[in-house]
Amino acid sequence: MQQLITRIRENADEFAFNELYQKHAHNFFRFAQSFVKEREIAEEIVNDILVRLWIERNKTDQIRNIQVYLYTSIKNACLNHIRSISSKRNNEVKVTEAYYFHLSVDPSQILISKELSVTMLKAINDLPPRCKLIFKMVKEDGFSCKEVACILGLSDKTVFAQLSIALKKLHTVLHCK
Repeated sequence: MQQLITRIRENADEFAFNELYQKHAHNFFRFAQSFVKEREIAEEIVNDILVRLWIERNKTDQIRNIQVYLYTSIKNACLNHIRSISSKRNNEVKVTEAYYFHLSVDPSQILISKELSVTMLKAINDLPPRCKLIFKMVKEDGFSCKEVACILGLSDKTVFAQLSIALKKLHTVLHCK
C-alpha cells in the first residue's frame, strides 16, 4: 500500500489510486459498515476518505502508517456520522456491538467439525462487545495490538488485556467440549 501512496503523492498517479481503491475498498467498506450498519452510508464514508486522500496527497509523506491512518479516518468518520443521528450513549453501544466476528472459509476450517465451529462461533459471539471487536481486528483482520490500540484510541495494555480475556474464554469453552 505504501508504494501506491508514494506513486499517488509523487506523480499524481491515477492508476495507482485506482489500484489502491480496487485492492482495499472492499475491506474499508466492510469496516465502515460494521459501525454504521448501512452499506450506502459506509460506501459514502469510505469514498469521502479516499477522495480526501487524493486531494491531500501531497501531505501523505507525513503519515507513518497509511493503513492505520485510513482505518482510523474511516472509524472517526463513522463515529461522527453516528453522533450526528443519535445520542452519545446509544452510539457507544451501537459501535461496540456493530463489529461482529466473521469466520472466513479456508482449508484449515474445513477440517474443523461443524459442532466445533458452532461452539466456537457461539463463544466468540458471547464475548463482551469491546473484547469481540479487538479479537476480530487482531485475529481476522491481522492488525497488531499496537495498530488496534491506535485505531480504537485505546492503550496497548488495554488491547492486550482484552485479547487475553477473549483467548482465555475461548480456550475454556473449547476445552470443556
